[in-house]
Amino acid sequence: MLVPLLHVGVPPAPHDLWHSWSFEPGVLLPVVLGAGMYAAGVRRLWYRAGAGRGITRRQTGWFGGGILALLVALVSPLDKVSIALFSAHMTQHLLLVLAAAPMLVLGSPLLAWVWALPTPARRRLARWWVRARGLRAVCQALGHPLVVWTAHTVALWLWHAPGLYQSALHYERIHALEHASFVGTAIPFWWLLLRPDRRRRLPFGADLVYLFAAMMQSGALGALITLSGTVWYPEHAPWTPAWGLTPLEDQELAGLIMWVPASLIYLGALAAAFSAGMTRLDRERPALAPA
Repeated sequence: MLVPLLHVGVPPAPHDLWHSWSFEPGVLLPVVLGAGMYAAGVRRLWYRAGAGRGITRRQTGWFGGGILALLVALVSPLDKVSIALFSAHMTQHLLLVLAAAPMLVLGSPLLAWVWALPTPARRRLARWWVRARGLRAVCQALGHPLVVWTAHTVALWLWHAPGLYQSALHYERIHALEHASFVGTAIPFWWLLLRPDRRRRLPFGADLVYLFAAMMQSGALGALITLSGTVWYPEHAPWTPAWGLTPLEDQELAGLIMWVPASLIYLGALAAAFSAGMTRLDRERPALAPA
């Protein structure tokens, strides 16, 4: 059975933003627990190996940035405003997919979380993982670049279908599933590009195609939303005038956010991947023997 309306009452007015923080336990507890385990794991790892070893200080900064992006998207007034404005909802989605997910991956959280476990539990986990050949095979299949890219793309397009999107505005479980699917598909997407064990990242060339295809499909959806002459999500219509927008203007702004800033982030990732790949090729190129 679905839970009734996600937010009791009406979305906040522009002058009432600072009273609109969302402290849902189902959001805060996982974030706080994940951050606490990360801090405990890094502390124990650095105590054993030395500060900055295993996980660098830069990586802890990335992870902190990812946690901050999650809090801005899901706890700050942006979460409540996203019920009123489609453009705010789009900003929330992009924070989850293009900010929180890659920064969390860059923080190498799995290593920190493993080190947060007591030593006996860590050893039992390692032995269990070695024996779990079937599970490892399933994870390897699900981690194939084509599977990961397709899942991420399907989640993006599916949740912007008018019926499903508007259901997420009304029902708590659907809304939570929407956010979980964005984060749950974005983290594997970025993991293949940014994972700490560099030797198992996507090879140079494949990573460029992977990112370019993601940029194109995201930009196409943003363009469709921007250039459409009809309102896709009328559920926002009662609230947009308070923010000085018509429903169609709000939709056009949301589409532009998905089309332009998101494409710039993908372009930045493409440039970084190209530069890193060229640097790696230069290092691997054998030195020319003197004539």
